[in-house]
Amino acid sequence: MKFPEMSDAADAPGAPGDAIVAVDVTRIYELDGVSVPALRGVSLTVSPDDYVAIVGQSGSGKSTLMHLLGGLDRPTSGTLLIGGRDVAKLTPGEMARLRNETIGFVFQSFHLLPRTTARDNVALPLVYRGVGRRERRERASAMLERVGLAHRLDHRPNQMSGGEQQRVAIARALVTGPSVLLADEPTGNLDSTTGQSVLTLLESLNAEGVAVVLVTHDRDVAGRAHRQIVMRDGLIVSATDLVR
Repeated sequence: MKFPEMSDAADAPGAPGDAIVAVDVTRIYELDGVSVPALRGVSLTVSPDDYVAIVGQSGSGKSTLMHLLGGLDRPTSGTLLIGGRDVAKLTPGEMARLRNETIGFVFQSFHLLPRTTARDNVALPLVYRGVGRRERRERASAMLERVGLAHRLDHRPNQMSGGEQQRVAIARALVTGPSVLLADEPTGNLDSTTGQSVLTLLESLNAEGVAVVLVTHDRDVAGRAHRQIVMRDGLIVSATDLVR
């Protein structure tokens, strides 16, 4: 599987080709006139072959960091580059395009359209790219085959197991050829056996060149990554390269 690279990169911190670079980013929310710091100066680089696990207790800032890394939010201060582009300089339309071209999202709750087939769920991101219907269906079918669901193309989510639904969600995240896959508790709603099969799939995708960044409360899941980031109170308190 070949994944496209972003062009039009700007001169910026980080090594050439880094998928995501965050330099001293903060995120402060204003709630009822009170400033609440969710991130208090975080620096992190995700290279194209990374497999990173972000762990921490609820309120540690890991979900906020995930939203920033995925371009769903912008930092209050600091520098954030996605695909070599400074998100502070992008219009909302440019930001949406960058997300569509660079980032794939996998969520704990799958977020599949309930009355839509697996194939059409996977094809949805291609609609926003203006890809024609025939090509969308062909690419979605090929991606479902890649994740072992060629026999489920025309099944709706309620006709599939939790593990199958998560594989559909992974196929949807990958159909645009992203360079980074962000997974928020991807095994959280799965039994241990099914969760292991999903992690094996993520590992195989990483071996093919997709950077994987996952948020998890499960230290066993985090232990399978190549790098583990521990967060507390809006800060990275440790970053460990794990022996493979």
